[in-house]
Amino acid sequence: MTSISNVSKGSIIRFKGEPHIIESLVHRTPGNLRAFYQANMKNLKTGRNVEYRFSASESVDLIVTERKQYQYLYRDGSDYVMMDNDTFDQINVQELSIGPSARFLKDGINVTIVFSDDGSILDVELPTFVEVEVMETSPATKDDRATSGTKPATVETGAEVSVPMFIQCGSVIRVDTRSGEYIERVKK
Repeated sequence: MTSISNVSKGSIIRFKGEPHIIESLVHRTPGNLRAFYQANMKNLKTGRNVEYRFSASESVDLIVTERKQYQYLYRDGSDYVMMDNDTFDQINVQELSIGPSARFLKDGINVTIVFSDDGSILDVELPTFVEVEVMETSPATKDDRATSGTKPATVETGAEVSVPMFIQCGSVIRVDTRSGEYIERVKK
């Protein structure tokens, strides 16, 4: 147990029996009231955002974590098979642990897996940006290239991304894995 004042953004705590990551923590002292910490947290099991006020003297259970690099190999049913880059051990990771960014997982991509002190997987962090090839999109006409706008495109992982009109089949694009947004076209 540690004081809430010693916790910072990105720390993982056990709150109401479940692991939560601190997304923001603000110390407030309103007028003549007692000081408190306003915390915005994300439940790592359900993905829900939680807002809570901790008193300045309150203690929280800080979870000791370990981060390891793994390589994505293949999909096995609803699980993803990852290989440890150091020991070459393979583990199965549930889709829920990865979250919505799982739709951008490509063979051979390196991810960071956050393990709890009891060995359970708390979080899977993908690279912020991935480069994927556009497999299917509507062809652009000369008029489309002159105007701004977006169109849906299916990338090699099967995910659908809104891309500018000038993107064609076979183009390689950079996508933000957190939001699923098109960032730029990659020239190779």
